Amino acid sequence: MVLTPGFQFLALGVQAAFELANAVTGEPFYTLSIASVEGGAVASSSGFAVPTLPLADVAAVDTLMLLAGLAPPPWQDEPTLERLRAMARQSRRVAGLCTGAFLLGQMGLLDGRRATTHWSYARQMRDTFPRVRVEDDRIFINEGPVWTSAGLTAGLDLAVALVEKDLGRDIASAVARRLVMHHRRAGGQSQHSELLDLSPSSDRIQKALIFARSHLANPLTVEELASVAALSPRQFSRAFRAETGQTPAKAIEQIRLEAARLMIEDTRHPMDRIARESGFVDLRRMREAFLRQYGQPPQALRRSARTG
Repeated sequence: MVLTPGFQFLALGVQAAFELANAVTGEPFYTLSIASVEGGAVASSSGFAVPTLPLADVAAVDTLMLLAGLAPPPWQDEPTLERLRAMARQSRRVAGLCTGAFLLGQMGLLDGRRATTHWSYARQMRDTFPRVRVEDDRIFINEGPVWTSAGLTAGLDLAVALVEKDLGRDIASAVARRLVMHHRRAGGQSQHSELLDLSPSSDRIQKALIFARSHLANPLTVEELASVAALSPRQFSRAFRAETGQTPAKAIEQIRLEAARLMIEDTRHPMDRIARESGFVDLRRMREAFLRQYGQPPQALRRSARTG
């Protein structure tokens, strides 16, 4: 793991995935080291410092991970970039976490490749590296030996995906459970969450939305959701619109769409099964909802995900 000054401390948390993989397998499959250009203590954006090795002292590397701060790092000098390129050439794979993807761009490793970063810096990445195919609505992207992830917690999703590549799905699932991850997000999943975007202020409306997300196969009528929230249907509808800016029916459709899109991109389930499990009842209704929301049918999204 290579740090730049002002790195975001949370990004270091990805090492937990590799540490837990060792614990699950009972073997030291991964060994970890932290480096920087000059070595010594490197301060994070929050002020905490981390001891690091100089890049020149780092031995052979299997996986090179580049970490940066809340904002893209400044352009590195050519000797530093050449040292990083040499390390990348000798390694099996390289990853840029969040704005660390900008370091990969400076190294020229993203030219002609798909990549992602924190959504708020996607436009800057496009402007800075026009030869990179930036996809700002992805959790992480794997293009051959090069990996990039979205902001902060998405680095954990990338790390668990690396564990899955190395040790298989069962070990990766066990690591995700140890990390108390709600679910292992696929790389193609959107950086945005409908539950997060709705952001209700009261516990009652939040409880109803969490219930809905966990019971998509239910009809999820206003009456059912109001009962979960311990409100009358009229009170629930009024409070829901006031807190989220949407009607319950519209919000539930968005949550169903998000769940269906994830299954389309991350599984091989037949479309009719996805329609049932996400609560659309049948494929026709799901297709109509996809056309309204995304402007293309679910089959087109699956083809795009498989191509990627």
